[in-house]
Amino acid sequence: MLRCVDILSNAGGEETAVLVTIMTDQPITLDDRRGMAAQKATEIRRLLAEVEANEQSLRARQEELEMQLMAAPAATWFEAAEKARYLLGLFAATPVAQDPRRKMLIENVLEDFTRLSGASSAEPAKDGMSPQ
Repeated sequence: MLRCVDILSNAGGEETAVLVTIMTDQPITLDDRRGMAAQKATEIRRLLAEVEANEQSLRARQEELEMQLMAAPAATWFEAAEKARYLLGLFAATPVAQDPRRKMLIENVLEDFTRLSGASSAEPAKDGMSPQ
């Protein structure tokens, strides 16, 4: 929207100021009119809002996954290992798990799960037991 003042004269020589508003279809990019500090602050606010929205979405999906994991006991060793793998991943993200010995232990257990589950096949054994 563009506003300007127009001066009109009538037949008697009197002048009148009239405010004229002109609408346009093109939006004004306010970021271009701000200083660098204000632009950076605006960008930070936008990114923060995006991160917070992503965190909320992630928490909701994580809660949904955990509800499914708790819904029923594991029917096979493979399912039990997948639940344990999830819990180890959560633990690995904590400060306590950053100890080098614990990191190595977590890596070893995850490798054991992969090796014992028969990593070459994506399907668990029909009897619920891992292949020997």
